[in-house]
Amino acid sequence: MPADLAVIGLGPLGLPLAQAAVAAGITTLGYRTGPEPGSLSPAELRRMLAGGFRPATNPAELGRVRTAVICAPTPRDADGGLDLTQVEAAARTLGAQLRPHTTVILESPVHPGATEEFLRPLLEETSGLRAGRDFHLAYSPSRVDPGNRAFTPATTPKVIGGLTPACTESAATFYGRLTDKVVRARGLREAETVQLLETNFRHVNMALVNEMAVLCHDLGVDLWDVIRCAETKPFGFQTFRPGPGVGGHSVPLDRTGRTGTPLRMVELAQQVNSRMPRYVVQRAAALLNEHGKSARGARVLLLGVTYKADLADQTGTPAREIAIRLMELGAAVSYHDPHVPSWSILDRPVPRADSLYEAAADADLTILLQQHRTYDLQGLSVKAQLLLDTRGATPTGAAHRL
Repeated sequence: MPADLAVIGLGPLGLPLAQAAVAAGITTLGYRTGPEPGSLSPAELRRMLAGGFRPATNPAELGRVRTAVICAPTPRDADGGLDLTQVEAAARTLGAQLRPHTTVILESPVHPGATEEFLRPLLEETSGLRAGRDFHLAYSPSRVDPGNRAFTPATTPKVIGGLTPACTESAATFYGRLTDKVVRARGLREAETVQLLETNFRHVNMALVNEMAVLCHDLGVDLWDVIRCAETKPFGFQTFRPGPGVGGHSVPLDRTGRTGTPLRMVELAQQVNSRMPRYVVQRAAALLNEHGKSARGARVLLLGVTYKADLADQTGTPAREIAIRLMELGAAVSYHDPHVPSWSILDRPVPRADSLYEAAADADLTILLQQHRTYDLQGLSVKAQLLLDTRGATPTGAAHRL
């Protein structure tokens, strides 16, 4: 049976879209572009199948949908730009099946201009159709916040920019079935640049507060109290909190394209954020030294190795680099995470603590990297010999804070 929608790419961007579409009563086809992080629980899959979701492996099925949304991942390439390999593969697969009057929307993070200059020629070449005349082409920046129940796809405004006004309206009509509010951008490039601004906004502000964490430690100032006071300002301030590094799927763009204008502030923010795992290890070694212990041979327990609290996703998690650097110092590293049953670093399994409190009591140093809801931080602060809190989650005075 033909579906209304094909979601091409079932990773962190595509799965939430597919779930939202099924919840809205849209018959949805899911097509994977390759190995992708993110999965559905058996219960979630059963609900989606009952609601009209159908996984597909035959590309021919893509030619029988009204709307196709490309959600292929675009990780960093060797030069620091975005790797559009999976977007290209998705475009060629879709283009070979594309029929007139289909609406094609790109949600993958790309540099401004990519939809028209990269995606459009691929679709036209493989389909023999012309964008804006034979099929609609649009871009919509993905706005996914995994685990955030306050803002779902239905309650998050969706930005749309099309190749032509008719393309914009066609895409807006589709997204109007999913969300309470659709925002029309002037065109493709404006919509693409929304993604650029939103992603870089997060990384730049996290870099600022991460740099403040280092400064406040050097000055002997309680950064967490500074943040608590600052966030009472009702205007001109948005709260960001420091951490051991910046993980997740959103990749900051310090250039507007492969040869585009460099964004100096974003480039600096990347440098600051990328130093945080190293800074955490320096603080850890210093704490051990202050308590008469060396990092070499020390038993270090890492708590929470995912990139975000209460999720199993490890994409870009700073825990990986922190573990590697600790091992290079000669520390014996173990971990605990209720969402990660096994964890390997450099193809070597990291011992998992079964009994959290016993492991914290036995470790020379416990480092809280992720604040999972299940952690009793008051109890941990009592049990642990030495606790470094990189999230400011423990009660004041109960641990050493970042």
